[in-house]
Amino acid sequence: MTFSIHGLAVASGIAIGRAVLVASSRVDVAHYFIGGAQVAAEIDRVRTGRNAVVEEIHRLQANIAHMGPKEAPHELSALLDVHLMLLQDEALIEGVKHWIQDRLYNAEWALTTQLEVIARQFDEMEDEYLRERKVDLEQITEKILRAMRGVASPIAPLPSQMVRKPSQQDLLLDDIVDVPLILVAHDLSPADMLQFKQSVFAGFAIDVGGKTSHTAIVARSLDIPAVVGARLASQLVRQDDWVIVDGDAGVLVVDPSSIVLAEYGFKQRQGELERGRLSRLLRTPAVTMDGQKIELLANIELPEDAAGAINAGAVGVGLFRSEFLFMGRQGRLPNEEEQYRAYRHAVEGMQGLPVTIRTVDVGADKSLDDSIQNNAHLNPALGLRAIRWSLADPAMFVTQLRAILRAAVHGPVNLLIPMLVHASEIRQTFTLIDQARAELDQRGVAYGAVKIGAMIEIPAAALTIKVFLKYFDFLSIGTNDLIQYTLAIDRSDESVAHLYDPLHPAVLQLVALTIAECHAQGKPVSLCGEMAGDATLTRLLLGLGLRSFSMHPAQILAVKQEVLRADTGKLVKWAEQVMADDEPGLRIAEP
Repeated sequence: MTFSIHGLAVASGIAIGRAVLVASSRVDVAHYFIGGAQVAAEIDRVRTGRNAVVEEIHRLQANIAHMGPKEAPHELSALLDVHLMLLQDEALIEGVKHWIQDRLYNAEWALTTQLEVIARQFDEMEDEYLRERKVDLEQITEKILRAMRGVASPIAPLPSQMVRKPSQQDLLLDDIVDVPLILVAHDLSPADMLQFKQSVFAGFAIDVGGKTSHTAIVARSLDIPAVVGARLASQLVRQDDWVIVDGDAGVLVVDPSSIVLAEYGFKQRQGELERGRLSRLLRTPAVTMDGQKIELLANIELPEDAAGAINAGAVGVGLFRSEFLFMGRQGRLPNEEEQYRAYRHAVEGMQGLPVTIRTVDVGADKSLDDSIQNNAHLNPALGLRAIRWSLADPAMFVTQLRAILRAAVHGPVNLLIPMLVHASEIRQTFTLIDQARAELDQRGVAYGAVKIGAMIEIPAAALTIKVFLKYFDFLSIGTNDLIQYTLAIDRSDESVAHLYDPLHPAVLQLVALTIAECHAQGKPVSLCGEMAGDATLTRLLLGLGLRSFSMHPAQILAVKQEVLRADTGKLVKWAEQVMADDEPGLRIAEP
């Protein structure tokens, strides 16, 4: 039966394919695809883990046989019998083999996937006792996972034959050869998303998150349709269901009928045609109708993303989120040499165009390690994050600064500092930059000159903008956090996502104030938040005086199209009227 799950649209386009569920588990589980040659070894890993648990239960049963009823009640013996029965269940064994052989999932992923399939069958049972046996199934699965720990296989290159061929019934979809896969999960960290960056997934649907949560940002950088804040998607969608991700409307369609498939297939082709039309603008300079040159820059997460920025026509990198080099490393931070190589790779990849590297910005929805939980901070968005985290660990921060300065030898580099708010933080930061230079001088290591800028993402920073302009060469407006802090809206919380409004008058006034003051003092200013890549806001930002936009490479051509159609002279007065309106969103479609 066809049904829809509504969430938030975060990456446009239409994706149609089979659902791949990433089941949650109390034990950390790696999710990756294996090569065909690894199938037998992965099946053997599961078999070895299961046999280890069976042997453990047999030992317990042997001990119980020598105990009295008080020490080992009958219920315990019965429970062990149930666990043994589940361990030997053909549905579990054959199901795991299926996911490994046919889908090329790694052993742990295959095991948790089959757990999800069988658990749903338990949920549908009328008998309460049998329904409760799902808990036993979860327990023995976790025992197997724990037994398998320490023998994980290395991640293999993705094989081309990893998706199964459709059945005759599946050919409702036009001209499918290999079935696309749609990833459905309760949540994925930004680091998880990066692991899937080179994968075959055609779309994403995630239960939690907002439009500017960092998971959404990375999903958008993949340039594939994505929906977040879909609440119960991971519970309602079954493994291998046909699903449609409508990244334009923020809808996940489950088990679509042939009519719905045909409709979305048409929309998908229309989207491809539109992308083809936009591609003609690739080499066209971004100049408005009245001759204003507009700088269109790219946001990137990893050094290899530089190639995508060049291919999209970016004239530089306006934001390199360096924190993704630090994530998912189990607390082991990258050293100076590793960071230097990464930054150099990005700088050289931009072929002489400028690269703005933001120093590490972790905290809130960007933890370094998902296994590390710190419940002491009830609101991490207001806690030790970004520059606060860096200043709290000067050795780490100076290491990063040295690496960035060294990379500046290979091309133009700008250094961007996030989340500054106090003059004392600014002075501390410059002291540590000087220290990094001095240490490189002592070692006789070459480094380049960098322009130093600050992100304006806290209302207090925007309201004291003149202090910032005394110190910095340029400013970059980070609207994702600026909106969050101005409106007191957690941008990762789907329950308040409807209140997250880039067109709130207070937000627009802070943006306009920053742009105007930078122009007055002759300092460059760019905007690197998600507002920059929203083509519906391009004319408004141009009217406010913005001339430098930084966005995901996939958004550049759509924004360029709006730039080419704009006359900034005519937009100034209209932008002032929008700002003065109680509800600017009602006027944004004009003029």
